[in-house]
Amino acid sequence: MKKMVEKSEINLRTRSHKGTQVVDTMHNTYAKLHPVPIENVRLVDAFWTPRLRLLREVTLPSQHQLCEETGRIFNFRRAAGKELGSFQGSYFNDSDVYKWVEAVAFSLAGERDPKLVDIVRRVVAVIAAAQDEDGYLNNYFTFERKKDRWTNLRDMHELYSAGHLMQAAVAYNRATGEHVLLDVACRFADHISNTFGLGKRPGTCGHPEIEMALVELYRATGREVYLNLARFFLDQRGRGVIGGRVVLIDHKPFRELSEVVGHAVRSLYLNAGAADIYLETGEKALWEALERLWRSMTERKMYVTGGVGARYEGEAFGVDYELPNSRAYAETCAAIANVMWNWRMLLASGKGRFADIMELALYNGVLSGIALDGRYYFYVNPLADSGGHRRQTWFSTACCPPNIARLLASLPGYFYSISNAGVWVHLYAQSTAQLEVNGKSLTLIQHTDYPWVGEVEMILQPENEISLSVYIRIPGWCRKAELQLNGKPLETRVQPGHYVKVHRLWRAGDKVQLSLSIPVERMVCHPYVSENNDRVALKRGPLVYCVEQVDNPDFDVRSLVLPADASLEAEWAPDLLNGVTVIHGEALSVDVDTFKGYLYRRVEEVSPSSRRVRFTAVPYYAWANREPGPMNVWIRSSAHTLVSQPHVSR
Repeated sequence: MKKMVEKSEINLRTRSHKGTQVVDTMHNTYAKLHPVPIENVRLVDAFWTPRLRLLREVTLPSQHQLCEETGRIFNFRRAAGKELGSFQGSYFNDSDVYKWVEAVAFSLAGERDPKLVDIVRRVVAVIAAAQDEDGYLNNYFTFERKKDRWTNLRDMHELYSAGHLMQAAVAYNRATGEHVLLDVACRFADHISNTFGLGKRPGTCGHPEIEMALVELYRATGREVYLNLARFFLDQRGRGVIGGRVVLIDHKPFRELSEVVGHAVRSLYLNAGAADIYLETGEKALWEALERLWRSMTERKMYVTGGVGARYEGEAFGVDYELPNSRAYAETCAAIANVMWNWRMLLASGKGRFADIMELALYNGVLSGIALDGRYYFYVNPLADSGGHRRQTWFSTACCPPNIARLLASLPGYFYSISNAGVWVHLYAQSTAQLEVNGKSLTLIQHTDYPWVGEVEMILQPENEISLSVYIRIPGWCRKAELQLNGKPLETRVQPGHYVKVHRLWRAGDKVQLSLSIPVERMVCHPYVSENNDRVALKRGPLVYCVEQVDNPDFDVRSLVLPADASLEAEWAPDLLNGVTVIHGEALSVDVDTFKGYLYRRVEEVSPSSRRVRFTAVPYYAWANREPGPMNVWIRSSAHTLVSQPHVSR
C-alpha cells in the first residue's frame, strides 16, 4: 500500500474572485458577458426553490449514500491504504464522486448546510489521501494496474475523470475558500502537463471533458500551462491518435467539423470546451466551427424538449432529421451538456438564441431526468412510451444522477450576467439578486410566477443613482410581449429571441414590468422528421407537454387525434404533481378494434370510427411520477384514415 500523501507543497496562487461562478469570465477580454456568483442570487419562487431544498435535504445525501454502497468512495479509501479489498465497479466511477462534490459545492454556495459541509469535507479528505506521490489520481489504476496508466486514452476515461476532479476542485474552492482539493487538482494537472503536450506524449481523451475543466482551472489559478494543455487536447482530435472514429469526434480536426455527430454527451462537452478556449483566445476559426455545429444541432438534430442524441447505438446523434420518439435516447447528461454549451455561447455573444436553447433544455430535457421526490432518475428520456420506462434510484453507469445534481445546484448562477454596459436578465423566477456593475452596487428583485404566468416585475434598488442599461430577454417562444417602466409603456422594439435594452438613470424603486403572452401553442415538426408528420406537440411558455395515460383513463392516449380546430385551455392544478398548469382540450379517440387482431388490413376491410373525448396534458418534465402507462409528446392531428369517415360516435 502506498503511503498517504501529505499536504501539498504547491504554493497555489488563485486569482482574486468574489463568490462561486459556474464559468468565470471576469478576467476575460473576449467574453461579452460575465456571470453573477451563485451566492448573489436568492431564489424564493415556488418552482425552483423547493427543488433546491429537496436537492440539499434528499438528493445529495442519498447520492452520497449510494456512492458509499456501490464502492465508489471505498475505492478512494482503498487507494489511500485505509481499507483492504478489490476495486469495485467501473473504471470511470471516480468521476461520479467528483460530480457529487461539485454539486455539494454549488449547493453550499447557495445555502450553507452544516451536515453537507461535514460530509463533503470527509469525502474531500479521502480523495486527497488517495492521490499518488507523482500527482496521479485514478483509483482503477492503483497498485496492480499502475503500469497501465495512459495506455488506452480512447476507452479508459482517465482524462475524463481528471477533468471532473478539476471542476469539482474549482467549485469547492470558490464556494468554501478551502484549498485542499484545488491543490490535489493542480498536482494532477501538472502531472498530466508533464506527460502530454508538444514534444511529449501525443493523445487526447475518448470522452471529452478535460478541455473545459483545464480552462476553468486556468481561470482559477492564472496558470497558462493549463489553457495551453486544453488547446493541445482539442487540437489532437482528428489526427487518429485515438482511432479516428466518428463516435469519438476524432474523424476530423475540430475546426473542420460541419455537423454535430457521434456520442451526444462527448460531442457537446467538446463543444463546451472549445467555447471556453474561444472565450480565452478569441480564435475566429473556433467560433465559426461552433456556430456551424450549433446550427446543425438546433436546425436538424434536436428534440422539441431540448434533448439530443437519437440513437441507442453509441448514445449518438443520428443523421439529419433522425429523431425517433419511443426510441429516443436523449440522455439526461446530453441535455445538461446542451445547457452548459449554450451558456458559454451566451457569455461569448450575448445572443438571445443561446439563452432560448438553454432554457428549453433546462425546463424539459434536463428536468425530466429527476423524479419529483428527488430520489429517482432517467438516463434515457423518450418522447413516447408504452408504460415500461421508469426512473431508477441509480445506474451501474451513474453519470446522470450527480450530473443533474450539479446543474440544479448551480442554477442561481445562470439567471443574470454583467457587462460593462449593465445587467443582463436571462431567466425568470421570484428572486433577489445582489449585483455589481462597474464598482457600483445594485439590488434587482423579481416578482413572478414564471413559468406558469408570463408577468414579471423587476424592481431596481441601486445604492445611489446609477446610469446603466438593463438587458431584458424576450424568450423566443413568446409571440407578444409588452414592457412598462414605472407603469408607463416603453416605446422600444420588442423582438422574440432577443434582449431589449433599457438605458436610463436608475433610482431606487424603479420598476420594469414585462408581460409575456403565454398561450397554448401547437408545435409542428420539419416534414423530413417522418415520424412526426401529421402530428403536433403542445407547448406553453418554455414547457413542452405530453399526454399521460393516468390523466386520461377513458381512452388510450396512443389513439388520440387532435383536430385542427379543437379548443385548448390552460388550468392551474395546485394538487397535481406538486402544482402544475395542465392543458385541457376536446379531441377524438380512434377505435382500433376495427383491426380485430390484425396488424395490417386492406383499407376496404376497415370500418373506422372515433368518439369525442376530453383530454388532459401535463408538463413533460413531470411524466412517469405516478402509475405506469402510455405517454406521447407528439399527438396525431390530421384527417387520418381512421377518422376520415363521417361516422363519429359520442
